[in-house]
Amino acid sequence: MLQGKQSWVFANKPVILAGAAIGGPFEANGLLADDFDLLHKDLWLEEESYEKAHKMLLEEACNKAVNKANMELSNVQFLLAGDLLNQMTPTNFAAEALDLPYLGVFGACSTSMEGLALASFIVNYGGANYCLTGASSHNAAVEKQFRYPTEYGGQKPPTAQWTVTGAGVGLVSNVGVGPHVTSATIGKVINMGLKDPFNMGGAMAPAAVDTIKAHFKDLGRDPSYYDLIVTGDLGKIGRQVSMDMLKEQGFNLSEEQYQDCGLLIYKEGQPVLAGGSGAGCSAVVLYGHLLNEMARGKWKRILVVATGALLSPLSFQQKESIPCIAHAVSIEMGGN
Repeated sequence: MLQGKQSWVFANKPVILAGAAIGGPFEANGLLADDFDLLHKDLWLEEESYEKAHKMLLEEACNKAVNKANMELSNVQFLLAGDLLNQMTPTNFAAEALDLPYLGVFGACSTSMEGLALASFIVNYGGANYCLTGASSHNAAVEKQFRYPTEYGGQKPPTAQWTVTGAGVGLVSNVGVGPHVTSATIGKVINMGLKDPFNMGGAMAPAAVDTIKAHFKDLGRDPSYYDLIVTGDLGKIGRQVSMDMLKEQGFNLSEEQYQDCGLLIYKEGQPVLAGGSGAGCSAVVLYGHLLNEMARGKWKRILVVATGALLSPLSFQQKESIPCIAHAVSIEMGGN
């Protein structure tokens, strides 16, 4: 099961029975609008606050994933999920409403793959027959906590990224038809001393490279094994930095093979600066777009490397640098 220093190989090849992606109005105008199961017309979702709207995103995604698998929510043993807000409050309240045994997971924007790795581990060893796992974010709620309320209208530098309003959830099982989760590499905290909260991509790039290198080393693979290697939300800046770092260390990846969820989700004309971000970014891209493309036969083997900046308002106020992490999960059609 443990392979190398920090990777797991799942002998029983857990299956992603279904995925669901819920988005907001900005995502409805993006490149991947057709891959969402539901797109809301406004940020409020008919709730009294952005935080309550955030909670609803995850609830809807969980219910949609279960419905797509023709199952009942009561059949699910565990929910593993998280978000970016204080103590993951929206996810906690969603877990209450869903009435499921719950493991809260926080890895900032790496939460989606942290949750998928752990859910697959649990299912692989018979700890559950069905696990729901996912992550969510809400642009207005997250911006209010980590930067400025959107109503403030503060200007941002070109290195900044746009927080995705969305929730992505997968239903992982020990039986059934779908893409298989075959391995996972758990990342280490990497801190290069960067302190700019408006350059998350640059801060996270070294963590992505460290995890990708560890994955190849532990599993004895090279990039040619995968049809697609996609990072979580490095954006334009971080993706280029990570590509340069990988090439310096002998990993030559093409522009087509090495992509980024933060660059896939929005159109060129949308004012997202360096790209998309947020815990919901890699979640909605994987459980919507990427799984759909795998089902259509475009890719057989993909490696999803979700990246997270583990800062908080408190650490920023104390002038700390930004610790970062990345977790990688390999997903394969057929599980071979």
